Amino acid sequence: MPHATKILAVDDREENLVALAAVLDALPVELVGVTSGREALRELINDEFALILLDVVMPEMDGFETAGHIKSRPRTRDIPIIFLTAAGEAGEQAYQGYAAGAVDYLTKPFDPWLLRVKVSIYVDLHRRTVELRRQAALLREALDGEGGSGCDRILKALDDRMALVEGDVARLRGEGADGSDGTAADPLDALESHVADLRLALDALSAGT
Repeated sequence: MPHATKILAVDDREENLVALAAVLDALPVELVGVTSGREALRELINDEFALILLDVVMPEMDGFETAGHIKSRPRTRDIPIIFLTAAGEAGEQAYQGYAAGAVDYLTKPFDPWLLRVKVSIYVDLHRRTVELRRQAALLREALDGEGGSGCDRILKALDDRMALVEGDVARLRGEGADGSDGTAADPLDALESHVADLRLALDALSAGT
C-alpha cells in the first residue's frame, strides 16, 4: 500500500502493536509501529503521519514526555495524538494527557469499532488538508507572474475560503473525534461544505484562464 496514509503507533509491547495493526487492517492506512518514544521521534523526522497512537506507560520516555517533544517541533506539532492507557490508570492520567496536547484518550482494552471511527476521521481530515495544500501550491504557481487587481481579488476570495477550512480543522482538533456530545459531525459537515466552496472557486478560475 505505497500511497496509504501513515499512522504512527507507539507502544513498548509488541503484542499491543500487533493488535492495533489487526484492528486497523480494514482501513486504507499504513501502520508504522515503534516500541519507544525515541524511536517515534526518529520516525517523525523522516516521514509524514496523519495520526499518532501513543501509549502512556513506557520505560525511559513515557507518552507524556514523548508528546511534549512532538508538540515542541514545528514540523510535528499539529499531528493529532490519541493516548492509549490501561483502564485503571485513565482517571488520574486523562487530564494530563489532554494537557500534553492529545485530541483523545482511549483506555485498554478499547472498542475496535470506536478506534476505527476515530482513526478514519483524522485520516480523512489529513487527506483533505494535503489536497488543499496541493491545490493552493498549483494555484500560486499558475498565478505567478500575473498582475492586476483581478488576481488580487481572486487570491483574496481564495484566502477567505481557506480561512474557513482552517477554522474547521482547528475545531476538529479541539473537539476530538468521539462524537459523545453530538458535535463531532458538525465540523466535518462544515469542512466538507467549505472544501466544496473552494473547489468551485478553483474551477471558476480554471475556466477563466
